[in-house]
Amino acid sequence: MARQPEGPPPPPAVQKLRLRYAKRGPLRFASHRDLARALERALRRARVPMAFSAGFSPHPKISYVGAAPTGAASEAEYVEIGLTERCDPEAVRAALDASLPPGVDVLECVEALAPGSLADRIDAAVWRVELPGVAPAELAAAVEALLAAEQVTVAKRTKNGLRDVDARPAVAGASAGGEAGCAILHMVVRQVTPAVRPDDVLAALAAVAGLRPPSPPRAVREAQGRLDDSGTVADPLGPDRDAGARCQGEPATV
Repeated sequence: MARQPEGPPPPPAVQKLRLRYAKRGPLRFASHRDLARALERALRRARVPMAFSAGFSPHPKISYVGAAPTGAASEAEYVEIGLTERCDPEAVRAALDASLPPGVDVLECVEALAPGSLADRIDAAVWRVELPGVAPAELAAAVEALLAAEQVTVAKRTKNGLRDVDARPAVAGASAGGEAGCAILHMVVRQVTPAVRPDDVLAALAAVAGLRPPSPPRAVREAQGRLDDSGTVADPLGPDRDAGARCQGEPATV
């Protein structure tokens, strides 16, 4: 017979909140593990009534969705938390934001009300990549070559070593902008396995057009969500806001 922990089981979660937060400035170099530890400490400081798993090693009920790579800034990181007491989402947002280090900012907090998981609402990301030392015309020509290609194989570093990956199918759309001396790459990248990240797309641009920025690029994830046929990435928190409006007797946003 399996051993059971002594004492009563932990209180169940009675509310699930979904948060969008940003990582900015020097905090973009923090790893996902470092950010997770910082968030758990902030939840304790803010006295958020977290729900915990059962067993000999209880864990707070926190689910991360699609963390940005180390070195990239982001305006669209998402996390779900389970609470043992019902709380006002805005009060949780403000208390948690005040307890986190500068550069990690909690931007939104909504109660999970609509059916389905948050992860099911995210299959693409919108990226903005600044390329110092690259002319916009040079980037535009490279983007055109990338979009015209059917396959672009790049060497991607994984935990098992280098692996050849076709980066082209993950790029749903891309365009070039910016000004003299600093081109800006805008792109929508699908979530695939293995993940194709901004540095993989830059490697693809080097492969098809020889584009190699003389200075390190600066990547910012601007949004995440589900990609529709028009190329738009939908707000993953939108369904919960709509469900909240209906619960309050307000018309749902279409």
